[in-house]
Amino acid sequence: MAVLVIAEHDNAAIKPATLNTITAAKACGGDVAVLVVGQNAQGAADAAAKVAGVSKVILADGPSLAEGLAENVAAQVLSIASGYSHILFPATAAGKNAAPRVAAKLDVAQISDITKVDSPDTFERPIYAGNAIATVQSGDATKVITVRTTGFDAAAAEGGSASVEKIDAVADSGKSSFVGREVTKSDRPELTAAKIIVSGGRAMGSSDKFNEVLTPLADKLGAALGASRAAVDAGYAPNDWQVGQTGKIVAPTLYIAAGISGAIQHLAGMKDSKVIVAINKDPEAPIFGVADYGIEGDLFIVVPELVAAL
Repeated sequence: MAVLVIAEHDNAAIKPATLNTITAAKACGGDVAVLVVGQNAQGAADAAAKVAGVSKVILADGPSLAEGLAENVAAQVLSIASGYSHILFPATAAGKNAAPRVAAKLDVAQISDITKVDSPDTFERPIYAGNAIATVQSGDATKVITVRTTGFDAAAAEGGSASVEKIDAVADSGKSSFVGREVTKSDRPELTAAKIIVSGGRAMGSSDKFNEVLTPLADKLGAALGASRAAVDAGYAPNDWQVGQTGKIVAPTLYIAAGISGAIQHLAGMKDSKVIVAINKDPEAPIFGVADYGIEGDLFIVVPELVAAL
């Protein structure tokens, strides 16, 4: 039995989500192979080969794979799928784009967003916005899985010495074409990879107040900035800052929630954080139910005082 992990990378290096997915793959049993799909992606393949626990890296390199179009990525995975009992994708935008195509072509049920591997055919995944955990058993010959990366520790990026095997890139499917990409550039850590996150809610009142109050705290801590769905919907913060069931799932070492009430939708995205600090003037706010530390007070007074103390 062999397990295949589809790497997420930028052609030069693999992204942290891949390391968490490799840990999940090792729990499935068998040898772990990593597929790197891209163009001029030798650097990413070499990085994957160094990850502890990886037995083989497969590199598919060609123009048709340059932009990671889901149709072409899925076709590349399908070209080698017969040799694997499990095919794992990180539950990221890219992973969730390609995985269903692979599952459909293999005529198997996709197992989404797993947080634990009980056995090679049994997995746990959250349902009802994380309020319940479902145990799912699959009898499919090939199990196509997306992995909630916050549920697994990252594999060691060094210590492995896997071989890199090159295979031919698939031809362009012709079903989609790359038009353009708008990338948000920031000096802050990427939200899903940040060790510390400072998030604000609707209580911030405006985008100006959001930046005026929370940015100094994030700067002091070297943190990423996040937001609740209510804050994003109100226009206080950009969409890519949203933490929650319909936003990004995060599990930093420290999560500071300022002016966030703690709706189920938001809690589903951050309750696995190691330490949660809540700042809210409502003593009945649900966020205090999951917080390790709570400060009952006006965030516009508490946060500046906290910045001054740091």
